[in-house]
Amino acid sequence: MSDLNLEYTLDVLVRLLDTPSPTGFTDRAVTLIESELRALGVPSRRTRKGALTWEVPGTGEGHVTFSGHVDTLGAMVKGVKDSGRLRLWGLGGYDWATVEGEDVRVHTQAGQELTGTVVNVRQSTHVHGAALRELKREAAVMEVRLDEPVFGARDVHALGVAVGDFVSFDARPRVTGSGYVKARHLDNKAAVAVFLAVTRELLARPAGVTAAFHITTYEEVGHGAATGIPAHTDELIAVDMAAVGDGQTSSEHHVTLCVADGGGPYDHALGNRLRAAARTAGLDLRVDIYPFYASDGTAAWRAGGDYPVALIGPGVDASHAYERTHTDALRATGDLMLAYLRRD
Repeated sequence: MSDLNLEYTLDVLVRLLDTPSPTGFTDRAVTLIESELRALGVPSRRTRKGALTWEVPGTGEGHVTFSGHVDTLGAMVKGVKDSGRLRLWGLGGYDWATVEGEDVRVHTQAGQELTGTVVNVRQSTHVHGAALRELKREAAVMEVRLDEPVFGARDVHALGVAVGDFVSFDARPRVTGSGYVKARHLDNKAAVAVFLAVTRELLARPAGVTAAFHITTYEEVGHGAATGIPAHTDELIAVDMAAVGDGQTSSEHHVTLCVADGGGPYDHALGNRLRAAARTAGLDLRVDIYPFYASDGTAAWRAGGDYPVALIGPGVDASHAYERTHTDALRATGDLMLAYLRRD
């Protein structure tokens, strides 16, 4: 039977998903995590880079650090067109076709949030016909249509919108009756919610080793865990989404061990210890390789981290688009973390 409180996990996850946190604009999401930790009586510390770390002491020796990121895909205002539409600069790796038609929020320097929609320059099929279907979706042809009566650049500037303002994509979280969770940004807020649920369980029943949790804020641009991993870390386990698709073993209903990705192989011995913990706990652990992927573990290693690194995570369909996972995968990820920490 699972020790993870799934109701709590989903409650935190939906609130995190509803909190905008594109890379570089993560303060509100980190503040939410801090408030959850205060309610649990767990002290935390922000790094100068904006990451968040906390620990749950164990009853014996050893320190295992779990790293996950709360930053998401997003954009910034690249320019204001004469038409009053906004040009965008993408944050993170995604295809522009995956955000076409998405509602957004523009976050101004004055603290205002203006809503809008991502459209392309030939959005109406009744006006452009076949030219719409033939249009290659790229930054040059995508724009934000603000939900304000603007008729030119001057009107937009009068609203306080300027180059460099952050643009967040609405997550639109949904939890279905059959246990699926649909949203943007399950990568990687699903793991962060699991971290908090695992923390609750460790407070109730400590593990033999100390567990540290490190929340990074620049993973989507490649340098999230390049600094800030606790100095006493013996093992680093990155927890991030497992990519589901053709040719992959990952599943929305399972936890996956990623043994290699675009950054190369992860530590073989640590991966085998995780496999053994999964077998002992009766978990159906999937094993996979992601060719177009890198994690916080990759960043930590490239920055000189002297510890073994592994990567696990819940299966997520349609990664870097409108994503979906299942509560089975969330539960299995938390159960694997707890089983590994509590192994003999």
